[in-house]
Amino acid sequence: MWRVLRQIVRAGMPGEPPAEVDESLRLKERLHAQILATLGRALTIRQVDAGSCNGCELEIHALGNPIYNLEGLGIKFVASPRHADLLLVTGPVAKHMEIALKRTYEATPEPKLVVAVGDCGVDGGIFGQSYASCGAVAKVIPVDVVVHGCPPSPTAILQGILTAISVRNQP
Repeated sequence: MWRVLRQIVRAGMPGEPPAEVDESLRLKERLHAQILATLGRALTIRQVDAGSCNGCELEIHALGNPIYNLEGLGIKFVASPRHADLLLVTGPVAKHMEIALKRTYEATPEPKLVVAVGDCGVDGGIFGQSYASCGAVAKVIPVDVVVHGCPPSPTAILQGILTAISVRNQP
């Protein structure tokens, strides 16, 4: 046994050298710093379905899974527009949702951001503008960023959210 212990002391602890730190993997820290510089706190999102087919909502829900881990980045969904920094609006705005969307926008404190998600939110999509639909979200409230797709991927939605933050951060 002593012989084995002496051999361990002479050889030292064999193993691989520690891996180099890849700075591109520090996205979380950079993103959190950018959010704090823009808002001074964590980013909170109020998602509003203004009359969609729920395809975009399925992709938005995917942002909470372990692959995208939105909450791990310090971005949270809230139930009240009074606690939100960003409105994530899906679908063509139905006539019955027009007033509710305007009230939600007015209830959101400054500085507020609006992201229109999906082709329906961007330009009315296949529903367009009709007796039952106002069409694009921008026809009802001001929009900062649009995310194209029917439905857009969770990555595209996340990119739209991050673009909105960086747009607000510019002078």
